[in-house]
Amino acid sequence: MSNKITKSSTAEYFAKNLQQVGFSSPLKAVLTTLKEAVDNSLDACEQFEILPDLEIQVTKVGTGSTKNTDLIKIIVEDNGPGIDADDLAKVFGEYLASSKFGKGQCSRGQQGIGISAATTWAQMTNAKGAQVISKTKSMKKAISAQVDVDIKTNTGILKNKEMVEWKKPHGVRVEFILDGRIQLNGDGGLLTYIEGTILLNPHIAMKYKLADGDWVKVERVSQVSPEIPEATLPHPHTFKLGEFITHSHLYGKITLSKFLKTGFSRISDQAITDFTKKGMPKNLLEKAVTSLSDDDFKKVFQAIQNTDLMAPSTKSVLTVGEESLSKSINRLGQVDFFSVVTRKPTICDFKPVVIEVALARFINRGEEASPVQLLRFANRVPLQFDKSGCAVTWAIESVNWKSYGLGQPKDSLPQGPYVFAVSVVSPFIKFKNASKETIDGSEELVEEIRRALMQAGQKLSKHIRHETKEADLERKLAHIEQFGPILVEKLVNIVGASESRKKKAEEGLKKILGRDSASAVNELEEAQSKLAIHKMKEAKRSGVPEDEMDLVIEENKASSKSSKQTKKPKK
Repeated sequence: MSNKITKSSTAEYFAKNLQQVGFSSPLKAVLTTLKEAVDNSLDACEQFEILPDLEIQVTKVGTGSTKNTDLIKIIVEDNGPGIDADDLAKVFGEYLASSKFGKGQCSRGQQGIGISAATTWAQMTNAKGAQVISKTKSMKKAISAQVDVDIKTNTGILKNKEMVEWKKPHGVRVEFILDGRIQLNGDGGLLTYIEGTILLNPHIAMKYKLADGDWVKVERVSQVSPEIPEATLPHPHTFKLGEFITHSHLYGKITLSKFLKTGFSRISDQAITDFTKKGMPKNLLEKAVTSLSDDDFKKVFQAIQNTDLMAPSTKSVLTVGEESLSKSINRLGQVDFFSVVTRKPTICDFKPVVIEVALARFINRGEEASPVQLLRFANRVPLQFDKSGCAVTWAIESVNWKSYGLGQPKDSLPQGPYVFAVSVVSPFIKFKNASKETIDGSEELVEEIRRALMQAGQKLSKHIRHETKEADLERKLAHIEQFGPILVEKLVNIVGASESRKKKAEEGLKKILGRDSASAVNELEEAQSKLAIHKMKEAKRSGVPEDEMDLVIEENKASSKSSKQTKKPKK
C-alpha cells in the first residue's frame, strides 16, 4: 500500500511549528504576542501619521491548561485608524495576508505571520482566538468579534460579531487569553521590551500595567510622527538563483526586460545592454518570464551577477535622530551620562541600512562588575532572544572597550552600569529565523555597527577621563585639606609668627582648596536648625500632642549633632 502525499495549508504548517515564529516556550509566547500586537499598532499609526497612544495590560488570570503555565491575559489598545469589519478576519486569522508582505519598507512587521500565530496559540491553549474591538472614522459604532483561525484552509473566522458603543473615535483593542508565563526583567522580560520600545519611539505615549504592578504612564517627548520612506525595490545582487526565479513569479506574463526594470532597483536600459555583453541571450528579453526555462533563468542570473551595478539608494531608510534619541533616553530613568550616534545611511551587502547607537549610564542600575545591559533593535523593534548569535552582539564584543575606559573580559560584552542600545534599520533586514529574534550579520554589516559603537565610545571615553581627573583632583584637595592646617600650625610655632600671620596662611590655604570646610559645616548646621523649626510647625499643624513635641525636638537635635560629628573638619 503506497503512502498518500497530503498538502497542508500555511496555517496548518505554522500551527505545527509555532516555535519557529516565537512560541517555543511559555515566556516567549507572552512576549511574542505582546510584541506582535504592539508592532501592528505602531505601524498602523505611523502609516496614517497618528501620534500613537497605547494602553497595555499583561496579567495572570488563572492556571494554564498545559503543565507549568499560567493563564495570561494580554490587552493592547491603540488610537490608530482602526480596521474595517471586512478585514478583521484576514488581519488576525490568516497567515501571510499582511499588506506589508514582501514590501521593501522599513516597517516593523514584514511577513504577516506574527499576529495570526498569536491567535493560533490562544486558540490552541485556551480554545478561543483573539477578541477584537475595532472602529474606523467612518463607523458610528465599533465592531466587536472573536477571531479564530481555520487551520485547514488558512482563513479567519468571525464569531459573536456585534456592534458596540466605544469611547474612542477610532482605534483597535485586541485581547488574547493564552497559556504562558510572565517574566518582567532580563533579556526576555516584558519590562525590558517596553523600555526598548519607548527608547526607539520618542513619539509614543504609553500607559501600561504588568503583572501585579501599578499603572505606569509614559509621556511622548516628540510631537512628530516619523516620516516612513517610500518602499524600495530589492537590488538584484542580493538574490540567489532560486529567489530570483521565485521573484519573477510575482509579476505574471510580462517580458523579461520589463520584469528586470520593474522588479529591481538600479536596472536601466543601459544595464540590460551590459547584461547581454556578459552572456545574457538577447532573444530572451522580449520573452514572457513564465515561458523561460530554468536554464534560461540561470544564464540571465549569472550575467546580472557578473555586471557592476550602482548601489541602491539610501533614501528608503529612516532614523530616530540623535536629538529625539537623547530625549527618549531620559524617559527610562536617571541618567548621569549618555552618548548618541546616528550614522549616515550606507550600503551593506547591496542593501540600504542605517545604524544608531545610544550608550547611557543609569543611576542605580547595574554594577561595575556586571555586563552592560544590551538592547538590540531591528526596524525599531526590540530583539530579546538568541543574543549570542546576533550581528549586534558580535560587533560590540569585537570592540576593545578597555581603550574607552570600561572593563571587558576577553570576547565578551563590556562591564558597568550602562545600557547599550543598537538600532539597525533597513527595508531588507536578514533575520536568522522567522521569529525575527536575531540579525544575521555579514562582515560589512558588523563593521558598520562597529564604527557607530566606536564613535559613541569616543564620547564615553572623554567623559570617563574627565571624571577620573576630577576624582584625582578631589583626592589631592582632600589630602591638602587634612594635612594643610597641621602644617600651618607647626610653621607658626617654628617661626613664632603672629596670630594675624596665621590667619592669612589659613585663608591662603582655603584659596588653594577653593572651598571653606568650616563654612560648609556652619551652613549645614544652619539649614538643619531651620529644618527642625519647620518640623515643629508641621507637628503642631498635624496635631502632635505636647508631651510628644519634645521627642520631635530631641530627634532633630540628635540628627544635627550626628551631622556635626561626621562633617567636622580635620585639623
